[in-house]
Amino acid sequence: MSVESTETNPLRALSPQDLRAHAAEALTRARERSVALTDAVDDEDLIRQHSKLMSPLVWDLAHIGSQEELWLVRDVGGREALRPDIDDIYDAFQHARADRPELPLLGPDETRKYVRQVREKSFDILENVPLQGRRLTEDAFAFGMITQHEQQHDETMLATHQLRKGDPVLHAPAPPSSRSGRLPAEVFVPGGVFTMGTSAEPWALDNERPAHEVAVEAFFIDTAPVTCGAYAEFLDSGGYQDPKWWSERGWAYRSEHGIDAPRFWKREQDGWWRTRFGVYEKISMAEPVVHVSFYEAEAYAAWAGRRLPTEREWEKAARFDPATGRSRRFPWGDQEPTPEHANLGQRHLRPAEVGAYPAGASPLGVHQLIGDVWEWTSSGFEAYPGFSAFPYKEYSDVFFGGDYRILRGGSFGTDTAAIRGTFRNWDHPIRRQIFSGFRCARDARPGEVG
Repeated sequence: MSVESTETNPLRALSPQDLRAHAAEALTRARERSVALTDAVDDEDLIRQHSKLMSPLVWDLAHIGSQEELWLVRDVGGREALRPDIDDIYDAFQHARADRPELPLLGPDETRKYVRQVREKSFDILENVPLQGRRLTEDAFAFGMITQHEQQHDETMLATHQLRKGDPVLHAPAPPSSRSGRLPAEVFVPGGVFTMGTSAEPWALDNERPAHEVAVEAFFIDTAPVTCGAYAEFLDSGGYQDPKWWSERGWAYRSEHGIDAPRFWKREQDGWWRTRFGVYEKISMAEPVVHVSFYEAEAYAAWAGRRLPTEREWEKAARFDPATGRSRRFPWGDQEPTPEHANLGQRHLRPAEVGAYPAGASPLGVHQLIGDVWEWTSSGFEAYPGFSAFPYKEYSDVFFGGDYRILRGGSFGTDTAAIRGTFRNWDHPIRRQIFSGFRCARDARPGEVG
């Protein structure tokens, strides 16, 4: 059943002039990040494929421009096409990532020139197009959609940097240390109905819609994501060598590929080390574990006597306010994230220690639900009741079903424009190059309230 969203959205209160300024700032921030990620390497690195799992960085940059041209310049603006000859080359559905280096890609200089030309036209269109009367432009949705698309590719490019060999080229300050003291291991989430999804978020994507009521049985959820220290206990206990903790598919994949630790981890005489953006460093055991697949997360949860939360459970823990019965935009409220709330925006190139963001906790007391690491859930990717594809089927509709698993919450590589309490990410359960971690949950026993 579709219901009214219960969050308050500040974007809806903006004047048309302020809304245009907000959209322009979001587009500019995304482009600054794209430029920083691509200018950090030389042209040879820009056109090289650093992993078969990823596109060359120069493809990502031109694809960003191509999507912007298709939607903002041609559709919203009704302007003449700049480069119709490259539409097929940069169509993500036409060419697998492994095959993209063989395409006649634009070179680095031509790519930079192209995306600049597209952006100049987009800004002119933003200044002049009516922001009402058409669903695609209502509340500047198309500009928000393109901002999120670019920021999503910025996170993809950051993952490519993590796979890149060679000297470090990206640098950022360390995230804050824990400021919460010792946190309880888990938090009780009461059973009952809550509002999931949104009908009020102007820039929400189609798979987040519509708002609808769902019932969830009482459960407990980890106060924070599983740390590297806790995960190392699973490793050191032989968890990767014992099939009883693994699903049949997970064990088969682990065995076939010789996986014996999270990606980028290596055991040394003095403990566990990792490679992080070209730096080889000892792992901080207080940070959330990252670069684990769904299968690894599932195995750890079984070893710990717990399970992964469902998507419904995750969202209730993140958004439900028991004092008011309403669902918030974010765990801390309806206001946009700040550096006090969450580790977002590639400000820090690593997860922060558990307890580093007390201001970002949910009303129930669950920490770090937004930022740091994408969190695997046990749920597959399905449409909500009343789903309607918009503005094109290929964003969500074609992915429903299959073996995808939902991830929630964003990571340190995710921008504030591309995350909220309703945002749904999805990927294959084997994926480890993404900035993925998890937290565990368990059923509440009858009468148990924490």
